This record gives sequence, structure tokens and C-alpha cells, in this order.
Amino acid sequence: MKEPTDLPILYSLRNCPYAMRARFGIFKSKQQVILRDIVLSNKPDEMIAASPKGEVPTLVVSPSLVIDQSLEVMLWALNKSDPNDLLHSGNETVLPEMLKLIEDFDIGFKAAFDKYSVAKRYHDDNVEQYRQNCEVYINDLEQRLNKHAFLMSENESLADIALISFIRKFAKVERKWYLQSPYPKVRAWLNSYLQSALFSKVMKEYPLWLESKELIIFGDK
Repeated sequence: MKEPTDLPILYSLRNCPYAMRARFGIFKSKQQVILRDIVLSNKPDEMIAASPKGEVPTLVVSPSLVIDQSLEVMLWALNKSDPNDLLHSGNETVLPEMLKLIEDFDIGFKAAFDKYSVAKRYHDDNVEQYRQNCEVYINDLEQRLNKHAFLMSENESLADIALISFIRKFAKVERKWYLQSPYPKVRAWLNSYLQSALFSKVMKEYPLWLESKELIIFGDK
């Protein structure tokens, strides 16, 4: 089948949290892209040519516009179309707050989480301390969700869909502890996404592009 030349191409990895957030942003924007699922051990030449760093997500909008940062992919999509007002366009102070929260997680939480997950995997005696380092960030979300239904307000925002995949990973490290942890609002917030039709659509498993060369149109119209 001939590929539509007017659609951007998204190179993605199904369970990568960064690629997940990019797909969430695209889906919520009601944009459509050509989805090419890959594995990092076998990267397509076309992807490397577009973005030599070879990481996911990589969105090829045109030969002159390639976006290879997950948050930038989300912002590209939502700036084109934001039917649910995830950018909270009516309040100019909210977007900088959201970007700061996402940055805190991308840098601080990510560093703490990496140590926590490795410590648990290798039965490190410091696993509790590493988890407590993560809890500083989780508690911040809990306090936000005590005030309103979503992280920034009573309405869903960019911050919510940008952080889902990272909290999902955190919840899996010590599942028994997490289910009894003092973060009921975070659990309810995460579960509402994990059990949603949106999550099922964003996380649908597709054939690997290099194996099938199948044309996959991803997005919601």
C-alpha cells in the first residue's frame, strides 16, 4: 500500500515511557501519524537518517522538521489541535507550571526512580531509601490531587498525560507496597487511565515495522 505523503511518521517503542507520552499527546490532539513500531536493537536506517541520535520517539514531520524529544512531540501535536484544552489556554500561567512539573519528573524523579528500580531488582539494602527519594515527587502529586481531580485543575492537562507512563512504572516496582501506600489519590488517578479506552488505544500492540512494513495509521479522528 502506498503511504500517504502528507502524514508525519512516528518511530515508537510500545512500552517506552517517553514514546508512550508522545502517543498520548498525538491521540489527544486528534492528529494522525504513520506509526512505525521498532526495537532499539534493530533501528531502521530511515529513522537514523532522520535523527542520528536514534532514540524514540522520533517524529518526522517533513524532511526539514524532525522532532526527537517526547515533550516536544506532545507540544507540536497539541499546538496544532487541542480539542480538550490540555494546554489550559485560558490561563497563561498554567503552561509554565506544567512544564516545570514535567521537568522536575524528567530530571529529579527519573534519577531517583532509576536507582530505586535497580536497587529492587538487585535486592539492594538501600531500596527503601531510594523509594523514599521517589516519594517526594509522588507526594507532590498526591497533594495536587487532594485539591482537584487532575494534577493542575479540575480538568485534564498536558501534565497528566505526560506523567502517566512514569507513575505506571513506579507502581510496578514494589506492587504490594504501592497498593498499601499513603497515596490513594495517585492510585485512583493512575487507575482511571489504565482502565480507560484511551489507554487501550494508545497501548495497542502493532507489528514491528521492519518485519511487516505494514502501513499503520495512528490517531483519533
